Amino acid sequence: MPPPPAASTAATNEHHAVASHTGAVALLLNVAHAIDHLMLLVFATAVSAIAAEFGIARWEDLMPYTTGAFVLFGIGSLPAGRLGDHWGRRAMMLVFFFGLGASAFLVALTQSPWQLAIALTVMGAFSAIYHPVGIPMLVQGADKPGRVIGVNGLAGNLGIALAALLTGVLVKYAGWRAAFVVPGMLSIACGVAFALAAPREAAPPSKRAPKQVDLPPSVLARVFGVLVVTSTCGALIFNFTTNGNGELLRERLAAITRDPATLGLMLAGVYAIASVAQVIVGRLIDRVPLKHLFLGIVAMQIPLFALAAHADGWALYALALAFMIVVFGAIPFTDALIVRYVDDRMRSRVAGMRLTVAFGISALAVWLLGPLVKANGFAFLLGLLAAIAAVAAAAVTQLPRR
Repeated sequence: MPPPPAASTAATNEHHAVASHTGAVALLLNVAHAIDHLMLLVFATAVSAIAAEFGIARWEDLMPYTTGAFVLFGIGSLPAGRLGDHWGRRAMMLVFFFGLGASAFLVALTQSPWQLAIALTVMGAFSAIYHPVGIPMLVQGADKPGRVIGVNGLAGNLGIALAALLTGVLVKYAGWRAAFVVPGMLSIACGVAFALAAPREAAPPSKRAPKQVDLPPSVLARVFGVLVVTSTCGALIFNFTTNGNGELLRERLAAITRDPATLGLMLAGVYAIASVAQVIVGRLIDRVPLKHLFLGIVAMQIPLFALAAHADGWALYALALAFMIVVFGAIPFTDALIVRYVDDRMRSRVAGMRLTVAFGISALAVWLLGPLVKANGFAFLLGLLAAIAAVAAAAVTQLPRR
């Protein structure tokens, strides 16, 4: 029996939407992930240079001014996800590209710490769009979502590596303002390319044909609880490490990392190598029981952070590489859980809800980073990260067996 006309139309619309997310569109969605993380971490890499220009003696005292960016990065995910499902993911991605580029220019024009805080907060609002909108747009209809998520994660983390490398070079040769202007121009150029390459959606995701997920509500509730706890712990660890690694290496490899370009190159090496873990994990997600794989990767974070707390020199650098491999390796699981348990019609909203909680809480990491390190040192911070990883591992044990 043929499907009802409405369902047939919705299914056709979904097919066209999925078909369009290949080639140039998929490439631009992955580049968008790189730009998103790059823009959020330019400040962390350039903070010493910015503090010097603004007359602030210690970089730790300037870090709290970026808290607004990460708060908006979290709470902005909720309206972004809702608009992605009900208005359209293509339209929201255009807002992302152009808004992020414009806000980067605004940051480059600031003349005081409070102006900087406001401009970074605006940037955080636009950067919030990508994760609840871009990733669901990329994986809808994917036969092997783990692989797609892994490649997308690699792209995002290469953006982190590029932030360290590009910012270090630009700060040295053109000043910290150029470190915001250059990626801002890239974001706007990608927005123009995306507008030309991505066809208009015939219907927003919420209007497409449903796909029934036959799971008890209690199981779904448990999965969502695990999702919130693990993504919150993961986001805290991610923010503490990616925002603090530069100063950690500067302190414990002081004889090597005094030059900002050298420091940027060393950070970029850590992030580039660690990013490969996401591709490997993405492929394993499609083949290995998700619970066991997730638990193993999160559990490995605990001893690595504990060892790094007492390491210096090249031993610290090796441990930083090791713990970033498992930090990045844990990232694909939250998106894989959403793909596995949530219908595409509402994935942006579910992703937005979990990101609002996770990133909203983890914004505390950016606010606390400077004061924590100033008062207690990096050894205390790394011990705290080991404890957070232990909480995440305990939560993963509550996932269903299948």
